[in-house]
Amino acid sequence: MSFFRFLITCSATWFYSGKSPKAPGTAGSFAALPFGWLLWAYGGNPALLIASIIVFIVGIFIADRYSHMIGVHDPGEIVIDEVVAQWLCLMVIPLGNGWIDLAWLFTAFVAFRVFDVLKPWPVGWVDRRVGGGFGIMCDDVVAAVFAMIVLAGLNYFIAGGFA
Repeated sequence: MSFFRFLITCSATWFYSGKSPKAPGTAGSFAALPFGWLLWAYGGNPALLIASIIVFIVGIFIADRYSHMIGVHDPGEIVIDEVVAQWLCLMVIPLGNGWIDLAWLFTAFVAFRVFDVLKPWPVGWVDRRVGGGFGIMCDDVVAAVFAMIVLAGLNYFIAGGFA
């Protein structure tokens, strides 16, 4: 395997987590959490946002290349889109509270996975209608927006208002 092919594969599958034989999207989302938490710990929400934007833009190329390399449109093993979406979800939960972080990380994980799996409108529409690397990346970001709304609402009710 050439080094370029290795980099594309490693990135598209988020360090091979997307190669999981069962639930690759779930594995990729789970693998995104430690990186997201570290981004938040060292740079807060601005770091999460900047990293999400960069990985989204690079991910368009990577997802498209990987898809062409293996000859399958939007294969399940591409999980770089789940990484971006999961990081976006972390921006609306209260981190920095010790063990409570684990509960919020789990809640963000579940919220995103629900919308990614169920694909309510317009997530499903984007998944079916928008092609290429942009389409692969975009439907998960739309699912993340739904999850972020739920997470923000949950945080609002638990915390008694936005901080």
